[in-house]
Amino acid sequence: MSFRSCIALAAAALLALAVPALAQQPIVIKFSHVVALDTPKGKGAEYFKKLAEERTKGRVKVEVYPNSQLYKDGEEMEALQLGSVQMLAPSVAKFGPLGVREFEVFDLPYIFDSFGELHKVTEGPVGKMLFQKLESKRIIGLAYWDNGFKDFSANKPLKLPGDVKGLKMRIQSSNVLEAEIRALGGIPQKMAFSEVYQGLQTGVVDGTENPPSNFYTQKMHEVQKYLTLSDHGVIEYAVIVNKKFWDGLPGDIRTTLAGAMKDATKYANDIAKKENDEALAAVKASGKTEIITLTPAEKNAWKKALLPVHKDNESRIGKETLADVYKATGFTP
Repeated sequence: MSFRSCIALAAAALLALAVPALAQQPIVIKFSHVVALDTPKGKGAEYFKKLAEERTKGRVKVEVYPNSQLYKDGEEMEALQLGSVQMLAPSVAKFGPLGVREFEVFDLPYIFDSFGELHKVTEGPVGKMLFQKLESKRIIGLAYWDNGFKDFSANKPLKLPGDVKGLKMRIQSSNVLEAEIRALGGIPQKMAFSEVYQGLQTGVVDGTENPPSNFYTQKMHEVQKYLTLSDHGVIEYAVIVNKKFWDGLPGDIRTTLAGAMKDATKYANDIAKKENDEALAAVKASGKTEIITLTPAEKNAWKKALLPVHKDNESRIGKETLADVYKATGFTP
């Protein structure tokens, strides 16, 4: 056998060994989000990782990056579309700036009175319709995850809508939320979630709105003297995936991951209320933030002040979408 033939055989043998090794490389899903691990979304992401890796028997590896480790909430959507990450769980408020304004219906104040009403939308035809609108943006919607109902916080007591007047209030990047703060006489300030603590600490903003779980895990209770239990809106997340990546997965892997996501969604949504209740109790126990519970008359004053936001954003969100949500929840404007 010639020297050249020996080299060829050796190369073929090495290639034969390399191919199985390459074939066994797991499919990596980078799952980025902006909140802490010990929140409903943080725990949901970790549970999805566990289920996905177990059920695919190691064929899929999920790398979870919490607390804006990879991208801030103003950057992550572009990263997903470019394929730099495969999975996100942003607040649905992020889809308005993307051009899918119908999602801003979730930002309307007092449109949901309970998780039950919220689920009539997210688990029904409206939720599916909204996800379909993301596909033209190279995004697939997999699930809706609850966080909780938002409360206003500030360094002065907010008992009535007029108490917000003149305050700089941090909001997510949403025109509806901007209209909400303006309706209260406040000054809306759009700011990345990862920057909120410092913004509050330094006085760049005077207050914000958050569910208790985000308020506590981000230590906002250390820099806010008052938390008003206004329950004026929801923070709802959508677990989304890069469309090209998702469509390119082997069929059996995609089916397995969809099943894991379904179970992770139930887990995340089941713990949302419990996590927020526990976070609120922890805020109270800290003694650093005074909790303000509104009387029925005070709560009605907030609702009356914020109701015009619905009508003002009807054309932006779309009359049909708004009507579908009203019908699903029984809301009467």
